[in-house]
Amino acid sequence: MIGGGLTGMLAAAALSETMAEVTVVERHELPQGPLPRQGVPQARHAHLLWSGGARAVEDLVPGTTERLLAAGARHIAVPSDLVVLTSGGWITRFPEQQHFLSCTRDLLDWVIRERVVRKAGVRTLPGRSALGLRGTTTQVTGVLVHDGRREQTIEADLVVDASGRSSSMPRWLDRLGLSTVGTDVVDSGLGYASRLFQAPPGTADFPAVNVQADPRQPVPGLNGTILPVEDDRWLVTLSGTRGGQPTGDPEDFETFARSLRHPVIGDLISRATPLTGVTVSHSTANRRRRYERMRVWPDGLVVLGDAAATYNPLYGHGMSVAAQHALVLREQLAKHPGPGLARRVQRAAARATEAAWSLAGTQDLRYPGAEGPRPGPAGTLLTGYTDLLMRAATHRRGAARALLDVLSLSAGRPALLRPDIVAAVLNPMHPDLPEDPPFTEEERALMISLFTRP
Repeated sequence: MIGGGLTGMLAAAALSETMAEVTVVERHELPQGPLPRQGVPQARHAHLLWSGGARAVEDLVPGTTERLLAAGARHIAVPSDLVVLTSGGWITRFPEQQHFLSCTRDLLDWVIRERVVRKAGVRTLPGRSALGLRGTTTQVTGVLVHDGRREQTIEADLVVDASGRSSSMPRWLDRLGLSTVGTDVVDSGLGYASRLFQAPPGTADFPAVNVQADPRQPVPGLNGTILPVEDDRWLVTLSGTRGGQPTGDPEDFETFARSLRHPVIGDLISRATPLTGVTVSHSTANRRRRYERMRVWPDGLVVLGDAAATYNPLYGHGMSVAAQHALVLREQLAKHPGPGLARRVQRAAARATEAAWSLAGTQDLRYPGAEGPRPGPAGTLLTGYTDLLMRAATHRRGAARALLDVLSLSAGRPALLRPDIVAAVLNPMHPDLPEDPPFTEEERALMISLFTRP
């Protein structure tokens, strides 16, 4: 296993059920607790584990959800515990249809890592860098690693690349004599900035808040979210596409939040206490390496998680797709353990990637200055349909359910085209949509007390 992050640990859990020994090679040290891990700069930003990913994690590492909640993570029922402004308007807070788990990335990684490394046959080798593959164009037999003093080869029946978006796999395959992997890129130029706050008193059960851009408008897309995380804190992430990125200046953070389509996030954080400075990142392009399409693929090699595909973090899909990739690995190993396993896993992982890739790519291409292949007539038609769906989902329960099933990676995109959903989208009601966030009376009373407090 190349990489000891979330993907690597979940894949190790999957393999430990049938493999006698699973070795996790990680170039950085692994912290003993919910602490920052070197090599994960994106960990300072908002992360959520959608229900489709949470179920996969629980299947692979039973007890994870209970442990996370005990450590302070929040179960956010969607849409009842979420105040969200989409391109179609404020979504009605229907009873729970899907959910996500909200906590810091440090906590999530630690809880999963702690449980996986205790499994029989799993060993970790921190402080080792993978330098390349051993094998041929038809069979990978191991990995060359370096521990800072010497190089050694670790032989393996199966090598899994879970090293993330900085994966060196394209270069390693070239060294073996394989053809260049095709790569798809969609880049909206998104930049994002995050800051931790101490939540105001009395807000322990306050909903998550999300204000999204409207991609139909010919302006940079500005977004913001407040996620409640452990220790009564708010993790606030703001973002903007090319021409509208937030800065790292703490003085600009609240001002940027007020410039969104609604100023509610700026209003709320004005009553919260900053705990950190502002962390800024710009590595947000959607990038998909098409390993499943290569004419020749060696047995004994699988590429999963961000090493295969990365997505705009705005949609919160990266961790959930990684979990589903690990589940695919386990399922394929159980069904077809013989020759051709690696090719089957790679193709199945590509199918698990499709929904998140399509959602991120089609939306990102709509912003000014976005780079990537333009959609054809079918893609344009689907984009128009999605706009109508977003409007219908604000007030029609069935449309909201279908949208959330797909967003949470609990269903594929065909769920949006069921006859009852198409009928709801193409024959919508036209209610007067609210201009203000759909807070409950109790939440509004709390906000009034916060804003009148000296």
